[in-house]
Amino acid sequence: MAGTVLSTTMDVPTKAVETSINPPKDLDAGALFVLKSEGSWLHCGYHLTTSIVAPVLLSLPYAMGLLGWVGGIMWLALAALVTFYSYNLLSLVLEHHAKLGHRYLRFRDMATHILGPGWGRYFVGPLQFGICYGAVIVCSLLGGQSLKFIYLLYKPNGSMQLYQFIIMYGVLMLFLAQMPSFHSLRHINLLSLILCLTYSACAAVGSIHIGSTGKAPPKDYSQSDDGANRLFGAFNGISIIATTYASGIIPEIQATIAPPVTGKMFKGLCICYTVIITTYFSVGISGYWAFGNGAQGSILSNFMAGDKPLLPSWFLLMINVFTLTQLAAVNLVYLQPTNEVLEGFFANPKRDQFSVRNIVPRLIFRSLTVVIGTTIAAMLPFFGDIMALFGAFGYMPLDFVLPMIFYNVSFKPSKNSLIFWINTIIAVVSSALAVVGAMSSVRQMVLDAKTYSLFANM
Repeated sequence: MAGTVLSTTMDVPTKAVETSINPPKDLDAGALFVLKSEGSWLHCGYHLTTSIVAPVLLSLPYAMGLLGWVGGIMWLALAALVTFYSYNLLSLVLEHHAKLGHRYLRFRDMATHILGPGWGRYFVGPLQFGICYGAVIVCSLLGGQSLKFIYLLYKPNGSMQLYQFIIMYGVLMLFLAQMPSFHSLRHINLLSLILCLTYSACAAVGSIHIGSTGKAPPKDYSQSDDGANRLFGAFNGISIIATTYASGIIPEIQATIAPPVTGKMFKGLCICYTVIITTYFSVGISGYWAFGNGAQGSILSNFMAGDKPLLPSWFLLMINVFTLTQLAAVNLVYLQPTNEVLEGFFANPKRDQFSVRNIVPRLIFRSLTVVIGTTIAAMLPFFGDIMALFGAFGYMPLDFVLPMIFYNVSFKPSKNSLIFWINTIIAVVSSALAVVGAMSSVRQMVLDAKTYSLFANM
């Protein structure tokens, strides 16, 4: 991915950019086939929601436990405001360059043409590829854990291991991964949007029911007396919240919109953030209220007391099925950057997308991508801890820092203007939080190292 930067800008007159829905013929196969520009703003909203609102939101009560009531709600709201602002800035930069005759279809293209070739080739490209493929591995791990939860719900003393369920999930993804383009996921991502609203509502209702009936342990909202633990815990909580709002593929999602693109991304973001506000605050607040500092890494774990479910088994089954199904959609979304890179190298843009010449390498390399990701997830079931480190170094720069830099470089606002300093402050603070968040992640990995082993049944 880092070795070659292929031409993917639409170097055509502004009028052509704003009216034509057909991509230019000189695009590489990755952009031409995977990032088809045929979607509406509604489709954009579905893609955005699936890329951001994922089962990781079920960890928000745990993050609030690390920050407390005031800190938790404040950072939930602040992260929402900053990311909504950041993603809109990124969209405005893309629209600005599209009007100038250069429609950038990928994050690394933006970096290459705004900051210089080295930024796209050696920083943004590898960084985005790493976090997106890391997200694919985490989805495989979470999918396996969800299947295992369902299995143990009905067979508490079952002997099947986690890696077996991860492999089952991987077999499912082998088939789904052959979806030809990002745009072809629009109906799947609409279902994903509905599912995340549904399982979030179920999680909130379940928390409120347990908390109000006295089934939960005594609530404790106090913070740690140990200064170091409290500080690192707070930064860990901030990192978790920041990661739940992260996307890392905003330009690729905007690339799926049919021209003219002006204003469509904003509408899509409004759909997405309506879902975010509804789900994040309901799950975070209800889960923390019900379980206090006892909230676990996933609030669903709090719905079990050892082997005994605190809610009806059918209810827990329903939540896990909804979660598992949405995980598959999230997995597909984060496979798209990998698919785009592979098709750029191995497909022929001068042949039809569904010709034998292009179908065979697509089938081989997409299957290989899923097999490798599934194998890593099965071997390293503690990959979530590693991904937290990648998230600090990956999502923070892509979603919180670079949009501010791109805007300031592209629009060149006066250094005396408010927007220049808002962007600069957000970029600097986010960079500092990325460093501290990485330190917190390393510390957590050291603390958890005793539980690490290959193919562990976690």
